[in-house]
Amino acid sequence: MLMILTENDTTSGGSDLPTLVRWAREAEDAGFDAVMASEHVVLGPDAAADGVRGNPRAYALPGNQDPFTPWPNSIVLLSAIASVTTTLRLVAGAILAPLRHPLLLARELGTLDLVSEGRLVVQPTVSWSRDEYTALGVPFDRRGRILDEQLEVFRLAWGPSPLSFHGVFFDFDDVYFEPKAYRPDGPRMWFGGQRLHAPLLRRLVEHGHGFHPLGTPTADEVAQLRSEMLAAGRDPGALELIGGVRAIFPDDTHCADLGRAMAAIPPQLEAGYTTFCLKPSQFIDDGAQIGAFCADVMRRAEAMTA
Repeated sequence: MLMILTENDTTSGGSDLPTLVRWAREAEDAGFDAVMASEHVVLGPDAAADGVRGNPRAYALPGNQDPFTPWPNSIVLLSAIASVTTTLRLVAGAILAPLRHPLLLARELGTLDLVSEGRLVVQPTVSWSRDEYTALGVPFDRRGRILDEQLEVFRLAWGPSPLSFHGVFFDFDDVYFEPKAYRPDGPRMWFGGQRLHAPLLRRLVEHGHGFHPLGTPTADEVAQLRSEMLAAGRDPGALELIGGVRAIFPDDTHCADLGRAMAAIPPQLEAGYTTFCLKPSQFIDDGAQIGAFCADVMRRAEAMTA
């Protein structure tokens, strides 16, 4: 099980980061495999372009967020969590790579990977907010091409020094990048999106260790992904599939039922999914109960896989 740490401001308070660090430790103690923190640098008016979601416990999606939604720096938060845990995987979900220089981002990620002794998982993404890109002076319409160059720079950075790169967006010669990440090929990388479009498929085949879709991909999409991996000489069975529980809220003021939400797990297990995301604030309002909540989640999960 994977606990989502960000977006829990109804339970933890958006700026109470020490509480999120404590949650991560309690999740590890209960048997959770991973925690995930996502990010935005800034939000603009387009964060709420479709109207703010009715129940604040629901997932923050493109266009349904209050622009005041707190998004702490995920790399810094996960670094704090690395210092108080030993086995928990640290998932830097929705890292907005095109908003950073790839060498600087590779340095930050590689350092966290070393500190955590290889527990880092990175999900680079282009994201959706034009306002955010405008604020940081990065061309929104070229963000996909920027990410593709960055992924190539990451591959070089984890390899031998010196390294050189000559692209449209990044250009450098004979730089030495030391120390490297924990593994010779860098941190594990997940990719995801609302649909399995051609660029996402290519990134998964060339760089991916996990597929974390937003929603449920079709059987045809999963079959296509496996076929493309085989054609590239990669074992599709080694690709981690990430799913999740399905919270259903009775109204805009109450939490969802945990048992009903976790009923979505068995069909995903049959389809080959092995990691399941869960956001605590969808099910409890009292953050002081997080340890007991995590233990309950794991009891239910273990019963499903017995």
